[in-house]
Amino acid sequence: MGFVTAIYNSVTPYIDSSIFFRTVTPVNSPKSNVVKYKLLLEDGKTWLLYATATSGDGLALTVMSSSRLQAAGPFTGTIQIAKNPGDVAEQEQSYDSSAGAYPTGASLAASVDGSSASYSLRWGKGGADAPLMMFALPHHVESMDEDTSSKRTNIQLQTTTKGLSTGVAADAWTMVEPNLPTSIGFAPWDVETGSTQSISAAAKDKINSAGASDLAQDMDKQSNLNSMYYSGKALSKFATAIYAVHDLSGNTDVAGAGLSKLKDAYARFAGNTQQYPLVYESAWGGVVSTASYDENDSGVDFGNTSVYCFGKTSCADRRGFSYYNDHHFHWSYFIHAASIIGYLDPTWLDANKDWVNTLVRDAANPSTEDPYFPVFRSFDWYNGHSWAKGLFDSGDGKDQESTSEDCLFAYAMKMWGKTIGDANMEARGNLMLAVLKRSLSNYFLMESTNKNQPENFIGNKVTGILFENKVDHVTYFGANPEYVEGIHMIPINPSSAYTRNRNFVTEEWRTYFDNGRVDQVAGGWRGILYSNLALIDAKTAYGWLSGPSFDPQYLDDGATLTWYLALAAGLGGAP
Repeated sequence: MGFVTAIYNSVTPYIDSSIFFRTVTPVNSPKSNVVKYKLLLEDGKTWLLYATATSGDGLALTVMSSSRLQAAGPFTGTIQIAKNPGDVAEQEQSYDSSAGAYPTGASLAASVDGSSASYSLRWGKGGADAPLMMFALPHHVESMDEDTSSKRTNIQLQTTTKGLSTGVAADAWTMVEPNLPTSIGFAPWDVETGSTQSISAAAKDKINSAGASDLAQDMDKQSNLNSMYYSGKALSKFATAIYAVHDLSGNTDVAGAGLSKLKDAYARFAGNTQQYPLVYESAWGGVVSTASYDENDSGVDFGNTSVYCFGKTSCADRRGFSYYNDHHFHWSYFIHAASIIGYLDPTWLDANKDWVNTLVRDAANPSTEDPYFPVFRSFDWYNGHSWAKGLFDSGDGKDQESTSEDCLFAYAMKMWGKTIGDANMEARGNLMLAVLKRSLSNYFLMESTNKNQPENFIGNKVTGILFENKVDHVTYFGANPEYVEGIHMIPINPSSAYTRNRNFVTEEWRTYFDNGRVDQVAGGWRGILYSNLALIDAKTAYGWLSGPSFDPQYLDDGATLTWYLALAAGLGGAP
């Protein structure tokens, strides 16, 4: 918002500053019933104060001390303050024009036409009949339509973690995304060649061999866990392997046997008989795991749900509230797996569609008319990405660590919409991916040309954990480069080449992993890094994956060799 606004009803205002007032200057009123002051603080910065009386006398301020201004008496109306960087007259005039108006809310609308879409943020308004001054982030400015762009002012203020914001004097903004990822499906995808299902006979043999091994694993055991997150990762990895064997290598017998096992494993969750069943929590309106309720441990399953028991020694009555951390991460894997199962066996959908749709609604309900779920719990249409942190106090604000799992949710929702024939859901997923692509390149995935993060920071390539009030180049589980970079990769899927552009991936690889450094990385992170390499150098990635030095220890719990081979082969890496 352009102003900090306070509404007074017959009370005496005080204006305090810990920076201290150097000068307080009354200036000519820009409009009727508005009193204006120019405040110069001891740091040399200029602020403007506007007081709009709705009844009674206007505001008259007295300097009580270097840190306090006091009104002469009770005041009814609004007091607004705004920063005028550089004390520029043209910027001051822009503030003058919007003085007295303040935002009261926002509504979202979007439309899609083929591979192009637009979305609008319309601000509710109170106070004066004047254009609202609101601040746009860099990704908004990049994508504004012509009319919205014409309402930009010359006012720019530094944000905490997203570069310079720009003042826009308008009651609504419209942004345009002209290149939706409509051509992305389940197959490997590249920005230049699109989706490909054509791979060599030699690659098919490798995929079939890996598929026979991967799909012989115990899917039930690997997904029957006390964590919805890790259970979903297992279901999703097997679904992707089954797709690769069925559609890319053409082995329908092995794929069919694997699909039957996967449907049995998935039934545990659709029937809500997993170790910690889901429940509907009515205080905040959402689907949550019972893990924390049963274990009285707020950290279970990354805080998917947590409970306070109001001083009780037992949480058996399950009263409390939920943290709602990471819901879009957790549900993305289930939605993705379901989209492949339903694609391969449409008869499965009737019995399972409602359950999967409930997960979509929990994290990304689009309708204000849905009485059970809030609108877009996770995805922030202003910031252009989701927040992973849920409902608890944090001095640095909300945060997100894994941009790739944010993208996975949008991709999974898109593909689930396609599978069930819900064109609107598919379109929302496409638009969310396009907005994510834009916001991630501006704030999270930092190429050398990035203008929004500090110059001495962009060499890190990824932000690590981006909070509302700080950026920390680390993860919640360690600071190794493969962790910090890799958490923004997992899981590599067909949409990864869309949201992680080639130049960024190349710069990141050269910064951390080239010249043999990747082969010093232990465990499943090495496989993640090589699968990411396939986005820019599919031949090297495929050679490692299919070569004698590969070992299953390099697969993390959300990956299969089958999919990694199919991805690299589909991107042109196989002979």
